[in-house]
Amino acid sequence: MIQAQTSVAHSSIDCGAIPVAGSVARFQGASGVEEYHLMIRPTRSESAAAQLEWLSQAYGRAIDSLGLSRDRCVFRRFFCSDLTNQAEVLEEFQFSRMHDPDDSCAISLVCQPPAPPAKVALWAYLVNDPASAPDKCADGSTFALNRGDLAHLWTTGVTCATADTPYGQTAGIFRDYEGHLSANAMRLADHVIRTWFFVRDVDANYHGLVEARRDIFAERGLTPDTHFIASTGIEGASADIAAAVTMDAYAISGVRPEQIEFLTAPEHLSPTYIYGVTFERGVSVAYHDRKHVLISGTASIDSEGRIVHPGDMTRQLDHTIGNVDALLRSAGAGLADVCSFIVYVRDPSDIDSAGRAMRERFGETPFQVVLAPVCRPGWLVEIECMAIVPVTNPALPAF
Repeated sequence: MIQAQTSVAHSSIDCGAIPVAGSVARFQGASGVEEYHLMIRPTRSESAAAQLEWLSQAYGRAIDSLGLSRDRCVFRRFFCSDLTNQAEVLEEFQFSRMHDPDDSCAISLVCQPPAPPAKVALWAYLVNDPASAPDKCADGSTFALNRGDLAHLWTTGVTCATADTPYGQTAGIFRDYEGHLSANAMRLADHVIRTWFFVRDVDANYHGLVEARRDIFAERGLTPDTHFIASTGIEGASADIAAAVTMDAYAISGVRPEQIEFLTAPEHLSPTYIYGVTFERGVSVAYHDRKHVLISGTASIDSEGRIVHPGDMTRQLDHTIGNVDALLRSAGAGLADVCSFIVYVRDPSDIDSAGRAMRERFGETPFQVVLAPVCRPGWLVEIECMAIVPVTNPALPAF
């Protein structure tokens, strides 16, 4: 595999008089296929309905300025301050409505309050192939983008609120998801690239998720001797107040084993199983002309699994960025290749300082800072990201 220099371009979005701030990352591979990540958030206090109108206008303006059509979007996540009360408002807008036939894409809704004064903030991912129209379809909670021999599947908002415990709800989520995978000739161990688990009251309920996932993985042959799945497990919720656990997932039908590499940086941070959890620190998926690098939720941790800089969010943020950089470098990428960051903070008073630090460090790279306590109380901040690097590998499928 031959790797070229970075070709991710970052820029701000011109929103005119709309009271929002936004940025976009663009990658174009040798094939001409483009990928875009957009982050937009309101900058003025107003109702959720008014802010969604601003987001919709700014999103449309950004799409037009990039020369894209709206059917190129494949994933949109809305970070909400009070999803239970905002769900009806989200359903009123086409671009945040689940299963809208005129603007079909995966829609993820999660209760993770964005940086004030925003009540709702947006992350959008678009794929533009100048040579063909997108081949997309929806099946229940799963949205698929078909690309040649591969199908990219985003499954969002999976819950099992009928179970009484976080363990039972997590087991039910996996049962339902594996049924969908099986119906599409896919397996958890072979085709699932990344998951997000949003846990209501993470301090109380995370342990049930951890136990259920560990048991299910062991039954499926996912162990420290094989591999796990890249993931973020964090405070968050669906609109259903009975759902203690909600899952989003990304899988690829047709992906080959040789495309996938699980990432480690043992001199910087320990394997997760050291402290009883079962997920990969990161994963990369290589294609003909590019490589996607997905970094799991990463915190201020050392090679022995200990919290670094307890009680100091700013120093934890710096150390976390160092850990993220180490994981990216293990895949041949770097911070300049990142297309999107999500920054999770525990303490509401840290949101502004985390945002300032990210802007100072990364400029126009798209990011969101949201209120979402991490799975261990001593961790004050967690970061996940996605990067793209150009490569040349004719033996692998095209993206």
